[in-house]
Amino acid sequence: MTYRIIALAEIALLFCLAAIRPEVAQAQTAQDMIGSWALVANVNIREDGTRVDVYGADPKGIQIFDSSGRFALITTRPDLPRFASKNRLTGTPEENAAIVQGSNAFYGTYTVNNRVLTHKIEGGTWAAWNGTEQQRQILSFSGDEMKWAIVGTVGGRSEVTWKRLP
Repeated sequence: MTYRIIALAEIALLFCLAAIRPEVAQAQTAQDMIGSWALVANVNIREDGTRVDVYGADPKGIQIFDSSGRFALITTRPDLPRFASKNRLTGTPEENAAIVQGSNAFYGTYTVNNRVLTHKIEGGTWAAWNGTEQQRQILSFSGDEMKWAIVGTVGGRSEVTWKRLP
């Protein structure tokens, strides 16, 4: 009888915690991710505690997950330069550097397991990631907003927030 009371108390406690903190619900399967997501923030937290907006204060980006386990992700700074030549093949070194440093795009397949989103990258603009698996720890998932953490490619740790598009 005591074990039954304890079990019921534990279940009641879990329901209470879920009601108080619904934002801690987590994506349990790849199906939870299906749809299009807009980038809200990409903040790098460096070892010294400083915070840097990787793609500026108002980053642009989209991530699309489909039901067959495929994804595509594009992120950009809002202030990317327009090439003076109007030809992407004849940009100046400064224009080319701004584009490379202010954008990233990749695609492949994805899985979700134990609050970890794994991107299996087939290709993209950063060739060092091609053929690799990138894991993102899902920090929060509320159905229409998710936040993950990843080791920052510029050092430290990045926290990335996405909002589901209608």
